[in-house]
Amino acid sequence: MNKLAFILTLAATPLVASVALASPSCGNAPQASWMSLADVEAKATAMGYKVRQVKIEDGCYEIYALDKDGKRVEAYLNPVTAEVVETKMDD
Repeated sequence: MNKLAFILTLAATPLVASVALASPSCGNAPQASWMSLADVEAKATAMGYKVRQVKIEDGCYEIYALDKDGKRVEAYLNPVTAEVVETKMDD
């Protein structure tokens, strides 16, 4: 029985790893309720980002910008509230 549990655990490991590497979750609000691209860019600018590009990625607004220190940032924003869900910094 322990062998079976061990095998099932090993089989599930790649699934858990892929979930951990999944894209940020921005919910599933209908696109009609999303902020406009211009409003998201304005909100990101107000947060201190110098926005270079805004696009839609996996149900989020994804911005490419520079932070207040001039470092490149990729940030995922909730499309309804423009709240930052995840940020990735370039080295």
